Amino acid sequence: MAVFADHLVGTIGGGHLELQAIAEARLRLVGTAAANPAPVRYALGPALGQCCGGVVHLGFALLTVADAPGLAARLAPHLHPVALFGGGHVGHALARVLAPLPFALTWIDSRDGIFPEPPPDGAVCEHSDPVQGAVPGLAPGSRVLIMSFSHAEDLDVVAACLHRQRQQRDLPFIGLIGSQTKWATFGSRLRSRGFSQDELAQVTCPIGIPGIGGKEPEVIAVAVAAQLLLSLKAA
Repeated sequence: MAVFADHLVGTIGGGHLELQAIAEARLRLVGTAAANPAPVRYALGPALGQCCGGVVHLGFALLTVADAPGLAARLAPHLHPVALFGGGHVGHALARVLAPLPFALTWIDSRDGIFPEPPPDGAVCEHSDPVQGAVPGLAPGSRVLIMSFSHAEDLDVVAACLHRQRQQRDLPFIGLIGSQTKWATFGSRLRSRGFSQDELAQVTCPIGIPGIGGKEPEVIAVAVAAQLLLSLKAA
């Protein structure tokens, strides 16, 4: 967390602990607190109005403009690549939900004029016709979400992802929107294209963590984003 004389950037979790830390930092900014490099100990008990228990040690450092380049490099977020195929209602909702999360989104569709202007923060929009033509160029480690406007496109993108997996095995998550019935049909068609059952097992369909009711695009988007976050933890 960065503490300035009149504003803050970031957080250490809020609550009374953060208020105490801000007060200490501002005393140091104006030079009325000792510039002690040792961490300050805070007990998470009655003195802070907390019952969590335990102890937190906070370090304080006075930074100047000269420290900015090193600090920026240290704090640069590590973003995980996500490829989103489809600019429909769920695609738009999902792009908005992913914007503040630790993902670098490439948003792909075969249609013109489908993306919002401006696009969500951090999203790179790509027109690809045929849409599956974008799969070979995806960043290594991309998590792929497939929800195009047609089942034919969905099938071609899934097939392209599985072909890539045969060569590179660098797509940790391939998710397809749809029902179990849709996936049963896709499975039959993909097997007829020469894919094995083990290869089909690399595809997640339906997508989204279970137990979240609702078919609204925003609800589906939250469930899918949560599933992506869980996939990071499992990796």
